[in-house]
Amino acid sequence: MALERRLYTAEATVTGGREQGHGRTTDGRLDVQLRPPTELGGDGQGTNPEQLFAVGFAACFEGALAAVARRERRELGEVSVDSRISLIPTPERGFHLGAALEVSLPAIEDPEEAKRIVAAAHEVCPYSNATRGNMEVKLTANGQPVSHS
Repeated sequence: MALERRLYTAEATVTGGREQGHGRTTDGRLDVQLRPPTELGGDGQGTNPEQLFAVGFAACFEGALAAVARRERRELGEVSVDSRISLIPTPERGFHLGAALEVSLPAIEDPEEAKRIVAAAHEVCPYSNATRGNMEVKLTANGQPVSHS
């Protein structure tokens, strides 16, 4: 991969990990206390890496939808992406992630067209490209399952 053509690089520092950590971007715009969710024995008084990933993936995917719409000169309306990131234990006592993105395209009434646009965005989105082959990603478009690679 040619890193010479970087368009942008985000920088952050985390100390204390996910249990009692603190994360901050170098520009100070994101500054979070890291804590496990209550489902994992935490007090729920902070955020966790899965929540951050869910927000990042959804935002990135919405940007990919906008890119596809611009290329096709389409109006998608008020797009919404609901994301779920699941932390899943492995038999080897490790963990992996799973993702589900539910995409709402209110201006696209044809279910097949909505699914095609979401599948095209999945090919464009940097998060999709980073996770492809590494984790299961389930997609829906206007409530319909989307098949993808």
